[in-house]
Amino acid sequence: MNSRYFTEEHELFRKSFQEFLQKEVVPHIEKWEETGTIERFIWEKFGEMGYFGLNYSEEYGGLNLDIFYTVIFLEELQKINSGGFAAAMWAHAYLAMTHLDKEGDHRIKEKYLAPSISGEKIGCLCISEPSGGSDVAGMRTTAVKKGDKYLINGSKTFITNGVYSDYLVVAAKTAPELKGKGMSIFVIDRETPGISATKLNKLGWRASDTAEIAFDNVEVPASNLMGEEGKGFPYIMQHFAFERLIMGINAHARAEFALDYTLKYMKEREAFGRTIDKFQALRHSYADMASEVEMAKEFNYSIAERMHRGVYVVKEASMSKLLSTKIADEIIYKCLQFLGGYGYMEDYPLARLLRDSRLGPIGGGTSEILREIIAKMVIDGKEYKPAAK
Repeated sequence: MNSRYFTEEHELFRKSFQEFLQKEVVPHIEKWEETGTIERFIWEKFGEMGYFGLNYSEEYGGLNLDIFYTVIFLEELQKINSGGFAAAMWAHAYLAMTHLDKEGDHRIKEKYLAPSISGEKIGCLCISEPSGGSDVAGMRTTAVKKGDKYLINGSKTFITNGVYSDYLVVAAKTAPELKGKGMSIFVIDRETPGISATKLNKLGWRASDTAEIAFDNVEVPASNLMGEEGKGFPYIMQHFAFERLIMGINAHARAEFALDYTLKYMKEREAFGRTIDKFQALRHSYADMASEVEMAKEFNYSIAERMHRGVYVVKEASMSKLLSTKIADEIIYKCLQFLGGYGYMEDYPLARLLRDSRLGPIGGGTSEILREIIAKMVIDGKEYKPAAK
């Protein structure tokens, strides 16, 4: 492990988290993959162990630890071969909860953030819509103010934890005529009348509940507005840098898992009188893949370190997600090929890993969108700035 970023305390945390996952999570993964439902008890166990509060304030039950504890959390979740379970955990802890932490007032943090840290409440973030996922500014969901309430109408889709969460962090247009500048963020209780969710059937991430959500004249108290009205777009853009880095870290971790598994297989699998790790064509291909993962990992660690220092790393995080997810998909594809017919069998981990990995270049901003965002920065000289506080 690279000691430039990780201390002995980090490594002790990694070991204890690995042991927790093997004991408390892995025995249930196959069931959750089949049912598409992660049982509530595991959320509570994560909360009891403090895993949802790694980077949050002690005032609300968090541990206020540095970003590399989060990096470890993300990496190890990728190595139990359930992208859906991992997504449910990090979408709760770093998508929904990030908005509560950064834009929520004290009342909202006490009501939603504290029980999210303890695992008593599950959250989801609702941004993408059926009419357009990556086009955030073009969203059509509206929030019209009526006295001391907002009336929300519209729909969201591809929402992780969208079926079983207890609350929803929702982006909606409070001033549609202003386009991106007319967007605001709300937190809404699941049981609020007018909310309905439809579970989506996915290629991968099958353990997680991904939903299309409809809002039909949903009344939300004005006090559930988070941050300033009309500032929703810069809030979302600011947090996208973190989400993209998360996706990049996830990618290098699952690629590393694929390589580790494949190497063990190569050392045991015999063909033509010797184990296949002795065949030059496979050895050199493996060397190329290991080099790519090491480069992606080092780049992602350096971005995390800069983010920890308060640098706005939207360019680097976008590059991380673009390249790391591409590398992961290519490596997992090749690793499956190394296993031959066994790679295609569900009894081996590569088939699920291939399906789960394929969402990397899609979720959190497609690779096509990221290329244009990066092009604007490196070719046109465009500067993206954090939301004003």
